[in-house]
Amino acid sequence: MIVLAAVAIPTALVTLLIGMALVLTGLWVGENVSLLPQDASSNAPVYDSLFQVLFSIGTILFVGIVGLLVFSLIRFRRRPGESLDGAAIEGNLPLEILWTAIPAVVVLFVGIYSYDIYERMGGMASLNHHDLGPQSELAHRHGGHGDAMVMASISASDSGGDTTPAGPSSDPGSRPRVWGGIGVPDQAVEAEAVSVDLTAMQFAFIFHYPDTNIISGELHVPAGRTVELHMEARDVIHAFWVPQFRLKQDVIPGQPTVLSFTATRPGSYPIVCAELCGPYHGGMRSTVVVHEPDAYEAWLRQNTPTASPTVANSGTTPTA
Repeated sequence: MIVLAAVAIPTALVTLLIGMALVLTGLWVGENVSLLPQDASSNAPVYDSLFQVLFSIGTILFVGIVGLLVFSLIRFRRRPGESLDGAAIEGNLPLEILWTAIPAVVVLFVGIYSYDIYERMGGMASLNHHDLGPQSELAHRHGGHGDAMVMASISASDSGGDTTPAGPSSDPGSRPRVWGGIGVPDQAVEAEAVSVDLTAMQFAFIFHYPDTNIISGELHVPAGRTVELHMEARDVIHAFWVPQFRLKQDVIPGQPTVLSFTATRPGSYPIVCAELCGPYHGGMRSTVVVHEPDAYEAWLRQNTPTASPTVANSGTTPTA
């Protein structure tokens, strides 16, 4: 006759097995469960890798803490007939060190990894070569007249009818800095980038293409090519956010902002103002349309304004 004796499993081993199960569950959830919209820019996979890590860590903490609470509610519940208090337990130095060290390591890891992702997405790029004022920077890029058309079309009265962009200040120290944004390209890439001026105001986004003088309420861009947005706000703080691009950048009055991205998937995606800007903030939306390169060129040709013909003065007598 064989007698099987119950063997008590050490608590440390049980804790280790539960910890391993939690980690494996968190990794599986982070890898296979996606709460993000479809990715449509070159920055999206970099951001998504950070989200997967944070989602895995959050799953481990959530399942572990809730599981411990449920176990404690069942295991240490008051039994029928019991009326006394539970045993007083004070102090457990190893446990206190453990539950202090684990969050500290997690927070340090998340901070370092987040900074690395932000840097890889271009958030720490230097913009010293954009060190110009709001109007002079646009004049520098577009020959001194590109921004005037946008500002005049929006509200000439805001500046008393004067829409002529100001020239560069003679005092470099008095020129406000153009602030950076995610995905700002280096100067070599910038030379080939599609340049678009974005003006945010209550409650609309206005897009101006300085090379063609197209003004649109939608943003049209080619797939696979860097787009550089030069953004300014006319009134209050706004935010340019495209969830599918994983990009969001504040647009601040008096503080021009540069944001660059490369769209990878043709289609139409919502542009949302993600900064409370007034009573109709919820309706401040637009669309970014990502074209195939040939379709984008066709859109440019179709929407480029036709130059006004020059009227000849027939009454002028040629001079010998």
